[in-house]
Amino acid sequence: MIPPACHGRFLAVEGRFPIAVTIIAMLMKAPDAMTASAATPEDEGVPVSVKIRERIHAARKRFHANDNIAEFIQPGELDKLLDEVTDKMAGVLDSLVIDTVNDHNTGDTARRVAKMYLNEVFKGRYVKAPAITEFPNAEHLNELMIVGPITVRSACSHHFCPVIGQIWIGVVPNQHTNVIGLSKYARLAEWIMGRPQIQEEAVVQLADLIQRKTQPDGLSIVMQASHYCMGWRGVKDMNSKMINSVMRGSFLKDANLRREFLSLIPTRS
Repeated sequence: MIPPACHGRFLAVEGRFPIAVTIIAMLMKAPDAMTASAATPEDEGVPVSVKIRERIHAARKRFHANDNIAEFIQPGELDKLLDEVTDKMAGVLDSLVIDTVNDHNTGDTARRVAKMYLNEVFKGRYVKAPAITEFPNAEHLNELMIVGPITVRSACSHHFCPVIGQIWIGVVPNQHTNVIGLSKYARLAEWIMGRPQIQEEAVVQLADLIQRKTQPDGLSIVMQASHYCMGWRGVKDMNSKMINSVMRGSFLKDANLRREFLSLIPTRS
């Protein structure tokens, strides 16, 4: 409140300086409003994973293991999510009866694993697609182009065991196709594979992405990979590999084109 001794003085100048009087009145009320705001933040204590999940539900989107959720993560929240995952991973180690307090090898394991998943192995879930520079097909190129082998790494959704392999991409452009640099195919593949994946779904996701960005007449992808969920556990067969393919457009219609693409891929071992 305005001190009584000054009350008349403020009233005297109110007609001449109405803005100043208004500002003074606002400043005198501000501390109470600021205190109330600081004391009751609406999301205080809510885990950041819950906030992200609520946004996804509100948008009626899915968030399966191999989905990208970057659009629902606000600036600064990845660091908070890293802290949350670290705490949960520490709980897993405790439940595995590992003495992380006295064991010098596992003291920081929870943090290391959290960083590995969020910043490396599953980074493709939490960051937006890499920026891709596209160029018009000025020369009207329309012949088969093959990129590969591109080395890819992922982890299976079932056991979180490594999946390591190679991808070959065949493209038949047209005059309307957007031309992208060869390295950009590798970046797109890395973004798609940087999530818990099932190989059959991964190649479809990659094909959909390349199809949207380049609009070619034909698109073909072949992937070959070793799955450590089969080599490291279970039957423990280290020699088995999985090969699958996706064919789009002219590759589906033209058996000779399909045969040419497959014949130009180096012998897979």
